[in-house]
Order: sequence, then C-alpha cells, then structure tokens
Amino acid sequence: MEKNIATSKAQDVFRILLGLLLLFTGTSHLTFARTDFLAQVPNWVPLSDDLVVLLSGGVELALGLSLILLGKYKVWVGWAAAIFFIAIFPGNYAQYKNHVDAFGLNTDNLRLIRLFMQPLLVIWPLWSTGAWKAAFGASPQPSPRERE
Repeated sequence: MEKNIATSKAQDVFRILLGLLLLFTGTSHLTFARTDFLAQVPNWVPLSDDLVVLLSGGVELALGLSLILLGKYKVWVGWAAAIFFIAIFPGNYAQYKNHVDAFGLNTDNLRLIRLFMQPLLVIWPLWSTGAWKAAFGASPQPSPRERE
C-alpha cells in the first residue's frame, strides 16, 4: 500500500473536517462531555469506565491531529481512523441496548438511527484520505504509447 496517494480538494477538505471533528470530540472526552461518554462504555470492558473515556479521547486527539498534519501518511491514518470507528461501535450499541440517554439521544429510535450512521464514520476517513483507493483501487492503465 502506498504511503501517499493523490486526493482531490474535496477529499482534503473532508479529511481536515474529520480531523477537526475528532479534535473536538477528543477534547470533549476529557472535559465537558465526559459524563455522556462514561454512559457509553459497555459493561463488559475490563477497564474502568473513566480510563476507557480518557484513552479513547486521547486516541481521538491523536487521530484528529494526524488527519490534519500528517498528509504524507494520510493513507495509514485513514485506516487507523476507520479501525477506531469500528472499535467504538460497541459503545454506541451499548447506549442503544441499555437505553442510556446521552448526547441528546433520548429515545431508542434516535439511538438506533445513530447505529446506522456508524458506517459513514468508517467510510469517511477511508475515502477522504485515499486509503480505500490505495488498497483496492484499480491499477493505473497503461497509456496507448506504453502498450506499443
């Protein structure tokens, strides 16, 4: 897989927006929304809820900064962000399953809608960093001159 792949201006804008979003949510893990995040930690996680919130907030801060600043390694950062969004899915599911109100999600329908939005969070970094194309994109076709 390539370290770097050309992306469009739209992809770059969405990569930076995702980075800013992750910086915001990472900061909120550590400050004003900590209680809401504590409510999402599944009961089966063998660590203290507070430690999980602190660690996931730290990961979000690191990913956010990486998406914004590490353009040379954006493909790798894209995969890391996608894996992170997959890893936090159980917390979102636990909020739904346990009927926990947090983040304004105060009905089961709203919590369920959020679960169906999770794939978009996985796709966003893969598309905006060119990670998906780097791993699965079509090989460049030889030009007519190269075929001769």
